[in-house]
Amino acid sequence: MTTKIILLAFVMSLSLSCAFSQSIGLNIGDIAPELKLPNLKGDTVSLSSFSNKIVLIDFWASWCAPCVSEQPKLAELYKKYKTSVFTVGNGFEIYAVSLDNKKKSWQSVIKKFNINWTQVSDLQFWASPVAKLYNIQDLPFNVLIDGKGKIIAKNLHGIELEQAILNILK
Repeated sequence: MTTKIILLAFVMSLSLSCAFSQSIGLNIGDIAPELKLPNLKGDTVSLSSFSNKIVLIDFWASWCAPCVSEQPKLAELYKKYKTSVFTVGNGFEIYAVSLDNKKKSWQSVIKKFNINWTQVSDLQFWASPVAKLYNIQDLPFNVLIDGKGKIIAKNLHGIELEQAILNILK
């Protein structure tokens, strides 16, 4: 009986510590963890280079059908709000982080949809440190941050995402 109680206590403490560690720094109001990843040309682009802009950090992959089908809506939002003035930043940017492991597949989707916003990837698939840093469990996943890097919304898509953007327009 004592062994069962000790084992149960150990499992519960492990579960709680995992749950706590996965939420650190990713709550609404927290500053989004910095990202520095290479683009298609191999140049490193940091998330912080978009300070004072509203940024949608979009985690996606070319092999993810829902991610690919979301690209036209993201293109519409990007075009519509790119130069907008917000209460918490000026301009709208998408910092798209691909969890691909094949550069040609990643490039192919970008070309197919004529994506012209920032695209980055370390091509490490689920092993990417970024996936762990942002606790990515499923794709697509996104984080909307304000001009100071503060998280203002998470995992919104379609009309919910646009509504969140509208809510911070001046």
